[in-house]
Amino acid sequence: MALVESVPNVSEGRNTEHIALLASSIRSVADVSLLHIDTGMDANRTVFTLVGPPEAVLQALFNLYEKSLQLLDMSQHNGAHPRQGLVDVCPIIPISGISMNGCIDLAMRLSHRLAIELNIPGYLYEYNALHFERKNLAFLRKGEYESLPEKLLKLPPDFGPAENWKRSGITTLGARNLLVAYNVNLKAGSLKAAQKIARILRESGANGQPGKLKSVKAIGWYIKDFDCYQVSFNLCNLNETHLIEVYLAVKTEAFKLGIELNGSELVGLIPKSELLLAAAHFDNLANEEQAIQVAETELGLHAVKPFYPKLQILEYAVTEG
Repeated sequence: MALVESVPNVSEGRNTEHIALLASSIRSVADVSLLHIDTGMDANRTVFTLVGPPEAVLQALFNLYEKSLQLLDMSQHNGAHPRQGLVDVCPIIPISGISMNGCIDLAMRLSHRLAIELNIPGYLYEYNALHFERKNLAFLRKGEYESLPEKLLKLPPDFGPAENWKRSGITTLGARNLLVAYNVNLKAGSLKAAQKIARILRESGANGQPGKLKSVKAIGWYIKDFDCYQVSFNLCNLNETHLIEVYLAVKTEAFKLGIELNGSELVGLIPKSELLLAAAHFDNLANEEQAIQVAETELGLHAVKPFYPKLQILEYAVTEG
C-alpha cells in the first residue's frame, strides 16, 4: 500500500477552536490518519502530521487549505516563527510504496487545485522547485509576509494569482525527504548566544563561512511559552547529520559560551532509528524500550513539554494510527 506523509505548518497557534476545526478538516477524509498536532502559542503556529494513501492525503490537504482560508486572515497574524502564508509550508514525503516522483506529481496536482479552486498563490520548493534558488524555503520566505507587496514583483509565484495574497499570504509546497524539526534549550544565555550557535552550526553558516553541520538549518530565538532561548533546527538529511550529532554540537558550542543545556524538544515525528542511535551514544542497550527511555532522559525530551513515544516515533505512530 502506498503511503505518504505530509507536515503542513499553519499560521495559527492560539485559537483552540480554530485549531480543532482545522484538525477536523483533515480527519474528515477516510483512510487519513492525523498522527500528531504540535501547537506553539508564542510561535502562533500549528504543525499537523498526517499519513495516508496519496489520493486521500491530497484531499485532506486541500480541505486544510480551504478551512484555513475560511477561518484565518494572514493580515492579522503575528508570531515568533518566520511565516508568510496561512498554510505556510506544506511538504509531501514518500513513506512506502511511492517514489519521490510520485510525490512530485501529487504536489503539482495540489498546486493546480489551490490556484484554480481557491485562488491561493504559492511557491514550489524542494523537489518541485522550478528554479534552483527556489529549492530553499529560507530563500522563498525571506522578508516574510510583510515583504510580499514588493517581493512578489521580483519573485512571482509559481502558481495562483499574485494579486490575491492579502488574506492567504503565499504558501510554499513541494515534495521532500523526511525532515526532523528539533529544538535544543539553553538553560541561560541570551538571544545573541542562541543566534551565534545557530550561525556556527547551520550548513549555510554566516558571512560567507560554511557551518559545521551538513544538511542542517538553524535559527536562534526566545520562546515565551517555555521562558527559554532555543537553537531551532531542521535536520534535512538524516543520512548526513543525525539528531545526536546536533545535540552534542550545541552542547559543545554552548559550553564555550559558559552556557549549559536544559534538554531539547521534538516538533512532530522522528524515526525510531534516530533515538536508538542517540541511546547508543549514552548506553548501548539491546532492549528497544529501554534504549528509547535512555534517549528521552539524556536528550531531556520532557524538559519544556511532554514527549509521547507512541505518538511521536514515526513507526509507532503509523502502527497506532
